[in-house]
Amino acid sequence: MRSLKAVFALIVLMHLRAGAQEGNVWSLQRCIQYAVDHNISIKQDSLNARLARYTVQQSQLAQLPSVSASGSYGRSFGRSINPTTNQFVEGSYDFVSASGNANVNLFSGLQVRNGIARNKYSLKAAMADLEQLKDDVALNVANGFLVAVLAKEQINISRNQVGVSKAQLDQTRAFAQAGRVPELNVAQLESQLATDSSNLINSIASYNAAILDLKALLNLEFSEPFEIQVPDVEVGDEIAVSATQPWEVYEKARGHFGSIKASQYRVNAAEKNLAAARGGIYPQLSLGYQLGTNYATNYYTYAYAATGQYQPIGLTDSLGNVLPVYQPVTRTVSTAVPFNSQFDNNLRHSVYLNLNVPLFNGWQVRYNINQAKVNLQTQQLNEYNAALTLKQNVYKAHNNALNAIQKYNAAKRANDAAARAQDFAKKRYDLGLTSTIDLLVTQTTQFNAASNLVIAKYDLIFKLKVIDYYLGKEIKL
Repeated sequence: MRSLKAVFALIVLMHLRAGAQEGNVWSLQRCIQYAVDHNISIKQDSLNARLARYTVQQSQLAQLPSVSASGSYGRSFGRSINPTTNQFVEGSYDFVSASGNANVNLFSGLQVRNGIARNKYSLKAAMADLEQLKDDVALNVANGFLVAVLAKEQINISRNQVGVSKAQLDQTRAFAQAGRVPELNVAQLESQLATDSSNLINSIASYNAAILDLKALLNLEFSEPFEIQVPDVEVGDEIAVSATQPWEVYEKARGHFGSIKASQYRVNAAEKNLAAARGGIYPQLSLGYQLGTNYATNYYTYAYAATGQYQPIGLTDSLGNVLPVYQPVTRTVSTAVPFNSQFDNNLRHSVYLNLNVPLFNGWQVRYNINQAKVNLQTQQLNEYNAALTLKQNVYKAHNNALNAIQKYNAAKRANDAAARAQDFAKKRYDLGLTSTIDLLVTQTTQFNAASNLVIAKYDLIFKLKVIDYYLGKEIKL
């Protein structure tokens, strides 16, 4: 008796721990939304899509002219060419130079435009992958949620079984005290109650494990209070799938499935990549513009200045008189050309057309073309394989749903029959017309039938949600 009371205390404690979380109830829709917002794989795919979007923007901006500017400062020593006069000079001087360059691509075999189209298709493929991943996460969360719901339903079945066994034990004890049944019946029912209590403990443990698995799917803290909301689902309203042909499901899935769209977009991207590679065969024409100027500290202007003095340079005969001839004495004055004046005076411009004709480059262009062809064939095979895999999965899911319907109907009939048998056995036991062993066998049969019915029910619900997943419907209960 003490061991039996300890078992009941453990059951109550475990149940209280599970029930203490009822303040934070999670529905399937809430679980799916939380998983989509916090799933690590979805966040990683979102970053990949963002990078693909940046790649498209960069390839579009590559059509704009490229403009650059440069400048330098230095000091020259010894014999060198003056950058302003282009003459050899001796000594040291400081110099400054500045230049700018602009270049715009006029024609490059449509490589840029095909590259933009390729990157746009790659972006669409990345977005399709992201949407597919969200759908996959939603389906996985639905599976984990239904596993937890099934575990919770098993707790209810086990708890009801414990209640029935306890009531029968109390009744049998009263019968034994009155002398109607032997003490053996009491011992048998005590053993059955202990077994049912153990089943209840196992059901609670399975439920707690299912909750941990579901939290892991949601990327939710394990210490977070969490209680699932058991949906009220009528299976009969969900079995319309039996009237749907698998090829119809496949055609609808092919029209919206992210993996199919992504494979198609990647084929388109590979086609544009091949066109861009072929553009390397054609000449490339560009328009350029350059300007530049410089400054040097040894660039001077020179002038002559009078000193007020004269010097004889010869003699002249004037009327028989020899007179000396004088000229003014001058000095050379050098003036450093200012920085602004040099930059203005030395400014130079040039406009040019640049034509680049590929003649031989080690077969690099041919290699790029062949590589692009192989990549296109690979993506075409991937597209075919994605469609084939989807078709196989759809037909398999449809067949599984039909089998689940049959299993559910069989389990429902077995449960109804077991419930009637238990009711008759209970009435016969109360009248003393059947043994305790027969009652326990009937009771165990009904318990197993109820458990099988719940398992078949939620297995069917999940199989039908898989069909909804392929049909593009929102996964909800």
